[in-house]
Amino acid sequence: MALTPQDINKKEFKRTMRGYHTEEVDDFLDQVTRDYEGSLRELSTSREQVAKLEDKLTHYYKLEQTLHGALVVAQETAEEVKNSARREAQLLVKEAEMRAEKIVEEAIAKSRKMAGEYQEVQKQAEIFRGRLRALLQAQLEMISASDWDKLNQ
Repeated sequence: MALTPQDINKKEFKRTMRGYHTEEVDDFLDQVTRDYEGSLRELSTSREQVAKLEDKLTHYYKLEQTLHGALVVAQETAEEVKNSARREAQLLVKEAEMRAEKIVEEAIAKSRKMAGEYQEVQKQAEIFRGRLRALLQAQLEMISASDWDKLNQ
C-alpha cells in the first residue's frame, strides 16, 4: 500500500537513549510530508493533463478519420466528375459530328439540285439559242429573198 502524507505525518518513532534528535526528525518528516504532498499534487495535475491530452488525441484521431473519409469521398467525386465530363464531351463530339454530317449531306443535296438546275438552264439556253438561230435564219432568208427586193422598189 502506498504512503500518504498523513501516514508520514502521523508516524512516530520509539525513543531511545542514543537516538536521533527528535526536533530534527520532526522537521525532516514535515519537509518530507510537504514535498510528498507537492509531488502528489503534481502527479494529480499531470494525470489530469494526460487525460485531457488523451481526450484531445482521441478527438484529433476522430477528426483525422473524418478528414480521411471526406478526402476519399472528394477523390471519388472528382473521378465521377471527370468521367461525367468525358462522357459529356464524347456526346458533344458525336452530336457535332452528326450535325456536321447532316450539314455536309444537305450541302451535297443542294449542290446536286443546283447542278440539275444549272443543266436545265443550259438546256433552256440551248433551246433558246436554237430558236433564236432559227428566227434569225428566217429573218436573214427573208431579207435575202427576192421579196425584199420587191418591197424596196
